[in-house]
Amino acid sequence: MATLADVVRRWGPEYLECFGERIPASHRRALRDIAACRTAALGGQLTRCNQCGQEQYVYHSCRNRSCPTCHGDETRQWVAARRLDLLPVTYFHLVFTVPQELRGVIRAHQRLLLSALATAAAHALLRLAADPRYALGTIGILAVLHTWTRDLVYHPHVHCLVPGGAHIPDGRHWIAARPGFLVPVRALSVLFRAEFMALARKALPDAQFPESVWHTPWVVYCKPAVQGASKVLDYLGRYVHRIAITDSRILSTENGTVTFRFKDAEAGRWRTTTLRASEFLRRFLQHVLPRGFHKVRYYGLLSPSYRPRLRQIQLLLTTSESASKVPSAAALESAPAQGVYRCPHCDTGILIVIAHFAPCVRSPP
Repeated sequence: MATLADVVRRWGPEYLECFGERIPASHRRALRDIAACRTAALGGQLTRCNQCGQEQYVYHSCRNRSCPTCHGDETRQWVAARRLDLLPVTYFHLVFTVPQELRGVIRAHQRLLLSALATAAAHALLRLAADPRYALGTIGILAVLHTWTRDLVYHPHVHCLVPGGAHIPDGRHWIAARPGFLVPVRALSVLFRAEFMALARKALPDAQFPESVWHTPWVVYCKPAVQGASKVLDYLGRYVHRIAITDSRILSTENGTVTFRFKDAEAGRWRTTTLRASEFLRRFLQHVLPRGFHKVRYYGLLSPSYRPRLRQIQLLLTTSESASKVPSAAALESAPAQGVYRCPHCDTGILIVIAHFAPCVRSPP
């Protein structure tokens, strides 16, 4: 089966030669790291099964956050840690999007405007939730930035997971949200637009933004997480340490093209599309964020400064009936040990490292 690394190794050099200095440093690094991932270029170990004695080479991972084959352990640990923050209440899943007319300028100024996007979504939510007509207090927000559609088109948006309720100013009470309702979506959309445009104009005072953005609806989705907050966390966790596409969705690479599958949400079925290799790489790389950019952010009750109060709220809301809904710290301790790998040949033994080899050596026979 074809992988993203196969595509990068085969057509990456041609892509670099074609676009030259116009390619951002973060894109160059992603291509370099993904091409070298789990190859002798990064070094590795020789392992032996403690049961059947079979030996095999295990190469190091590149650990680039855009690589689809890395960060499995980190993803599981992130999801487990976030589960420790869950409250025994109904959660809401919100998605904030911007009009298509703004996608170009956001892509050209990712570091500034993607930060503005996440900040605007959070500030709009916090302001509206503090309104006496709604939650009347401080809510918690876990925000995760996405920039892609299922077919890799650039579409910046922010997913938010929000507990259904607020912590009121006296610090001793919790006000639950009304069943199925957090805040009015239309008012949230208008406030989000105003917040984002104010931040964007401040960040780019000389930029020209199309007037049509004031007359185009800004879509904000807000629904109870009926499948449970844990399921939403699993979904968000898949893209915290990687982006856009997994190897399993790439079907073939032939005649200078890449064919991959994607889920058509409207039709509710899987479809396939075929792109020139250069276009596939362009679509993939436009989702590689600038180095050091934080795609996950925490606000309100979930911000680091609020963490001690969050534990108090968990105790306040936890009853004998709901105690089982709040994960304990033992959940992390009972997780399988990391770095222990089962032998793929006998499926019973454990692989033991017997030798190391340095990076940039020739591949073992």
